[in-house]
Amino acid sequence: MVESPRATLDTVPDRHQIGPIQWAAFHTGPFISRCATILPMRIPIKTVEDLRWLLGHTGGFRSGYVTDVQMSKRRLFDEASSREVPVETMVTVVVRYHLRQMARVARLTMMGVTDFSIFEQEGVDCSALSVIQAECTAGKLRFWFDPQGELYVVCDEAQLEEVAMPLLEDRMRQQPAQWTFQSPVAEWPTIEWLLNALGESGSPCTWKKAKVMKKGQSGIQGIQWEGDLLPTSATAEPDSGRVHVMLYGPLDGPGFGIVVNTVGAQTRGASLILSAVADLLVRRFSGQCLVGNTIIPGGEWLSWKSLEQLRWTKAVE
Repeated sequence: MVESPRATLDTVPDRHQIGPIQWAAFHTGPFISRCATILPMRIPIKTVEDLRWLLGHTGGFRSGYVTDVQMSKRRLFDEASSREVPVETMVTVVVRYHLRQMARVARLTMMGVTDFSIFEQEGVDCSALSVIQAECTAGKLRFWFDPQGELYVVCDEAQLEEVAMPLLEDRMRQQPAQWTFQSPVAEWPTIEWLLNALGESGSPCTWKKAKVMKKGQSGIQGIQWEGDLLPTSATAEPDSGRVHVMLYGPLDGPGFGIVVNTVGAQTRGASLILSAVADLLVRRFSGQCLVGNTIIPGGEWLSWKSLEQLRWTKAVE
């Protein structure tokens, strides 16, 4: 009998041993960066070594919780039988968790699913996680998301996508609208570039720098700049149309992230500024967006936003 090579946290190598990370300094035009590359935004999981990396990178999603589970089936038309036949099943699990002072949303897509089980009785919640377990045997990946096996998947391969941001629950939990963008691009945007781009796009703003906290007081690492955008026409009313912007990085390897959220009551002016900032970033940088628990590739943001606006318009008619 061949022992099943199960990946556990005890067998996970240090995450810095996964691959070399080279650091460099850049100063090109209006962008400043101190980093080179970042891990791919979609990381394939196929082998036991990949599983060890996954558990090491995520900490096994310890104390996280499942927000979404989705199953989809792909069918093709079979000319011989003149009917559609199933060819692949995919299961996607979205997990929110905290690790290394970062709030993280991960989407694990499992492809070629041959066994899938989800079972939840009244009064039992299988969404709360302790530490997931995974193994690779006979060319199959197996995931146990809870100790009782109430959420269990067997598949051919998997893919991880993740957006992480500084843990700022005390400031952002009550914000009515928040948009996060994470990019592997080496050169991150400056405040000057953002203000110039907003002006050229017809949404001129002024900038109010956030109060600088004493070193170690906030416990937040990696924040490069932070402050508020105010529409030029609303500078006399600081709380009208105010949008908070924070840039952070490098994170889990080089790259940068930006959190954009409205402050106070969500006004039309604030919504327009937030939307303009999001559009400018996805047009200039490759990356992925986070809205609620939904991870959206940057290249699909504009079409996704248009579709959501259309749905909202039809809903209120």
